[in-house]
Amino acid sequence: MKKNIHPDYHVIKVVMTDGREYFTRSTWGREESVLNLDIDPRTHPAWTGGSRTLIDRGGRVSRFKNRFRGLGL
Repeated sequence: MKKNIHPDYHVIKVVMTDGREYFTRSTWGREESVLNLDIDPRTHPAWTGGSRTLIDRGGRVSRFKNRFRGLGL
């Protein structure tokens, strides 16, 4: 391995949205930095299942449904 080209790999504290915290090694920040998460696996819809509804922004879903209405989807 070449010397002095790799980022510093150190211990940081990660704080989840519900206040739980843990320590991990990362190249983010500096030694003993605190990373406060806005979204984590306990709150993000991709992991929790979400509300299972589509948000129609700009009528995209409506246009799609109208366009493919006759296909029986």
